[in-house]
Amino acid sequence: MKHTLIRTLAPATLLLALVGPRPALALSCDDIMSMVKVNVPTNIVVQTMKDSGETFDDADIACLRSAGAPDAVIAQAERQKAEEEPVPLPAEDSAGGVLPDSGSSFDSDEDLLSGRVPDRAEDRDLDLSEGPSTRGAPRSVEQAIDEYKSKKYLASSLRLFEALDSGDYPDAAADIHYYLARNLEALEMFHTAQYHYLWVVKKARDSQYFDYALPRLVAIAEFTGDDTELANLVKRESLSPESYPRQAKDHLYFLLGAQRYKDSDLRGAREAFAQVGTNSLLGLKAKYFEGVIYNEQGKLRSAVRSFRDVYREEVDPRTEREAEELVRIKDLALLNIARIYYGIERFDDAAKYYDLVSRDSEYWGESMFEAAWTAFMLNDLNKALGNLLTVRSPFFRDDEFLPEATILRALTYFNLCEYDEVERILLNFEDEYRPMYEELRDFVQAYSSKEGRKIADEAWDTYFGREHRDTVLPKSVFKKALRNRDLVGVVRHLELMDQERALIDEQKTRWRDSIGPYLKQILDRDQRRLKRRAGLILLSESARMANHLNDMLTQSEIIRFEVVDAQRVDYQYKASNVELADSSATLNLDFATAVDFIYWPFNGEYWSDELGYYQYTEQGSCQ
Repeated sequence: MKHTLIRTLAPATLLLALVGPRPALALSCDDIMSMVKVNVPTNIVVQTMKDSGETFDDADIACLRSAGAPDAVIAQAERQKAEEEPVPLPAEDSAGGVLPDSGSSFDSDEDLLSGRVPDRAEDRDLDLSEGPSTRGAPRSVEQAIDEYKSKKYLASSLRLFEALDSGDYPDAAADIHYYLARNLEALEMFHTAQYHYLWVVKKARDSQYFDYALPRLVAIAEFTGDDTELANLVKRESLSPESYPRQAKDHLYFLLGAQRYKDSDLRGAREAFAQVGTNSLLGLKAKYFEGVIYNEQGKLRSAVRSFRDVYREEVDPRTEREAEELVRIKDLALLNIARIYYGIERFDDAAKYYDLVSRDSEYWGESMFEAAWTAFMLNDLNKALGNLLTVRSPFFRDDEFLPEATILRALTYFNLCEYDEVERILLNFEDEYRPMYEELRDFVQAYSSKEGRKIADEAWDTYFGREHRDTVLPKSVFKKALRNRDLVGVVRHLELMDQERALIDEQKTRWRDSIGPYLKQILDRDQRRLKRRAGLILLSESARMANHLNDMLTQSEIIRFEVVDAQRVDYQYKASNVELADSSATLNLDFATAVDFIYWPFNGEYWSDELGYYQYTEQGSCQ
């Protein structure tokens, strides 16, 4: 007797994080509540808030209250409430050097830049005007600007730094910061360049430089692929769309739409995305977001139409990285169409779109796994097992962490009444994944204790530091964690700062020994915050994976219980139908094969050109 057990696969979450802007790396309400939800002690949460130097506004505090944050956390947020600050002058340390001002963009975990030093400077889109008139600037500042226009970037930046360090020209602060940023950008020191552009945008909004600095920030963000600072400006600095310079409008409208979407203002988000120009990668991303919004509103036909437009629209990429991003977003559009059809139980249509995902796509393994669920729901159990064999191959071992694939494999054999095989699969699953769960759980719990606070700061080094650590976790676990776009941004940022520090050391002695320490102070301070931020994100991802593994282990135990019950029913059926017991031994079956198929028996050896074509011939043992 067939004993059916089916777990319905909910439609997978739309992959927004992989195509949308990465949220500003702030210690936000969500970050704080994530710590609370994984049982981080309240005193540690409060101390983390203090150490971050973050400021909170009324919306943040209201969010904490509505989310049920502890009273001590809300009280600390009140104490760190933002106040309007005057335009600061560079503060001198005890040695007379210039320190980054406390109102700077990089004073908190929220303000992070990620990026990469370019291989070729000509790849950058820097076709913007040099800046406004500098009449009225002090003579030394005008001289530095003339040197910049003559491409004497080292001489110009050194002269501007000396003017900044002297503190003698407070009225020319915007001139100094803007052209210091221009010089640093020309020297391919993007982190410190963005630091000074942000000073202009935040502290000199009424100056003539605002309309020039903001497009420069967009140009850097487009080159580095990181929108962290721009997203933060849209969220925190209350930039009205009317103030967007022409060269920055598309990018900032896109980020405004993303922020409104995050705030659940779906109508406002669609209005902002509609302002993004078409025939560009950014326009395609806006169209993708439109599909996501329609899906959340239950307008599934419109959602499918938007995702189809994303897949079909031809856009000429400006760089190799844009070309790669275009491929990714089109593959994601296909996945999401398939998921919509799966969610409304149109499994045949879902299968067609899963099949359209290219074998070369970074999402092919994921599409094969989800297509296996589709085949399972269509009762094409041999197709499901074939897809799962592909996902289990060594070609995906280091890239895809899919413990649920083993659970689906067990469910498939369960529906084939192969109960001994189900038991074997699940016992092996528990032996393999329970140690992983325990290591992830212990890692998260170590941060949750007072004694583990140091690990929270050094969590990144626990697995990614120079010292080797023994672990039962496979590479695929870390690959999965590194798909978190916030964490990717931090990693790229750390790489950028290492390269920028090396560039500083390569410059001429006078420049290196004067402005070099000032720039390194910025880099050093940000690197410490980035490492702490990386640890927090890694802990959050680890908690998520630990919870998922715990769910899978629980499902495994439930299925094994069902196996025992199914075996009991099977034995009872066979005992009451003795005449059928040996009937299968007398059958002489001939399975015909279509002439356009060649079948090779699987011998345990995988070949890349066979992936995706495996087909089982299980007949099952159901009576």
